[in-house]
Amino acid sequence: MNLEPMRHSLAHLLAAAVKELYPDAKPTIGPAVENGFYYDFEFSTPISEKDLAKIEKKMKEILPSWTSFEGREVTASEAKEHFKNNSYKLELIKELEEKGEKITFYTSGEFTDLCRGGHSENLSKEISPDAFKLDRIAGAYWRGDEKNKMLTRIYGLAFENKEALEKYEWMMEEAKKRDHRKIGKEMKLFTISDLVGPGLPLMQPRGMTIRQEIENYLWDLHQSKGYQRVWTPHLAKQDLYETSGHASKFGDELFRVKGGDEEFFMKPMNCPHHMQIFADNTFSYRDMPVRYFEPGTVYRYEKAGQLAGLTRVRSITQDDGHLFCRVDQIEQEVSTIVSIIREFYTTMNMFDGYWVRLSVRGDDTSKYLGGDDVWEKAEAALESAAKANDLNYVVGRDEAAFYGPKLDFMFKDAIGREWQLATIQCDFNLPERFELSFTNEKGEKERPVVIHRAISGSLERFMGVMIEHFGGHFPLWLAPVQAMILPISDTHLPYAEEVLKEMKEAGLRVELDDRKESLGKKIRAAKEERTPYLLVIGDKEVEEKTLTIEGREEKIGAKSISDTISYLKEIVANKK
Repeated sequence: MNLEPMRHSLAHLLAAAVKELYPDAKPTIGPAVENGFYYDFEFSTPISEKDLAKIEKKMKEILPSWTSFEGREVTASEAKEHFKNNSYKLELIKELEEKGEKITFYTSGEFTDLCRGGHSENLSKEISPDAFKLDRIAGAYWRGDEKNKMLTRIYGLAFENKEALEKYEWMMEEAKKRDHRKIGKEMKLFTISDLVGPGLPLMQPRGMTIRQEIENYLWDLHQSKGYQRVWTPHLAKQDLYETSGHASKFGDELFRVKGGDEEFFMKPMNCPHHMQIFADNTFSYRDMPVRYFEPGTVYRYEKAGQLAGLTRVRSITQDDGHLFCRVDQIEQEVSTIVSIIREFYTTMNMFDGYWVRLSVRGDDTSKYLGGDDVWEKAEAALESAAKANDLNYVVGRDEAAFYGPKLDFMFKDAIGREWQLATIQCDFNLPERFELSFTNEKGEKERPVVIHRAISGSLERFMGVMIEHFGGHFPLWLAPVQAMILPISDTHLPYAEEVLKEMKEAGLRVELDDRKESLGKKIRAAKEERTPYLLVIGDKEVEEKTLTIEGREEKIGAKSISDTISYLKEIVANKK
């Protein structure tokens, strides 16, 4: 079902309801958006979220009369007369007039609005009153410009039926419980410091454990595939980014640094540095492909209002990889990367329900770098790899990057939200800009193709997604504390300390709760910290040299120390 026309129509219905309840309100713009719609208004008297119920009620009263949308073209004079008391609509009308574009009104019921079209044919039949609701209020600058007046934006939710709306509302409530900023604070995973600065998260020891485990796993998956680790500095001369094109592409997003009389940029991408590593070597066709891997931190200035915990930051650590290959090697290399993506996200329990966008050129080929023959080969190679790997993909025409086609992977988390995470991109631009080459069979210089790939995207954002995906209940291999030892009383402490020593020497992340508290309080505290396994020690355990093990979902019972270590290490090794 195409929900956009229905959501678009509901935005107009919202404006109609507001005008009935607040005749002096000035509607501005109201589009359909993902999951619903919104409309921006200027109110003479501020409204609050308490007012949403009566506005929604009015929308549902009006809905039965909205049986059609009738469009008509009007003159600029007619349009200006109709909206003579609304400066926002007058601004839009003037722009249409200056561009020579037609001006159209659409009417449903007794409400007429300035609009280009794209509505439901009969809104009253196409949506049930219980399939939409008003959601929240936010401030929004007119035309998104902070120099303009702040308006009131009313958001609404709309779905094909009541069940879909309720499912979305459940997902949003669950998302609040899983908010990585909330869980991160509870579990002491990361810190945002005002003194350090916004968008520059600090990893606490427990958070760093999770991050390091993810990074180690990524390297394990690449090491056996012929990748070599490299390292590059955090800043470089401006010349590097002018050559790569990032200076003009990122503009104000670049951080500038001055040392003495020299000026540098904090690196916004790792790729230009990797180009220099390749360029400093002499390669022949026998050496191709050349594969580099670096979890390198890059820096971009994001507006303060857009920053959000770990998912939107200014210091971005990409699990970056660049491989240099021939055009006829693209398909095989992409297949190798896909196998890594498949294994990684299967382990994370996110591969079910994934899909891939294959972004290719549009009809206007002039805005893309590289010849038709190379593009056709690269696009065919990506699609062939997608088919060979049985990927669930759709083709996005005119969605390629200017430097080459790409595959973007979309994954769903535990509550059904979709995240764009992994990406594979072919690049004809940087090899050209940096004049990279290798020697082919004929002894001639040949230009390589660069494939950019990131499996997790950025480690910061991926950690935020994982915290919410698992709700803080990490699998054992990722859990910052894998087991908590709980002695019932002080008399059991000597044996508990012996257990702690043996388990730490075995490489397990184990802690001992030696507080003078009841066992019940210790168990509650460990569960609140989302510890996967509890190891209880009482008189019987001390006497028999055992541990009573309780997992998140089951009571496992008594095991010896060595058997407990083997049991936990097997789960860790298999990343269950």
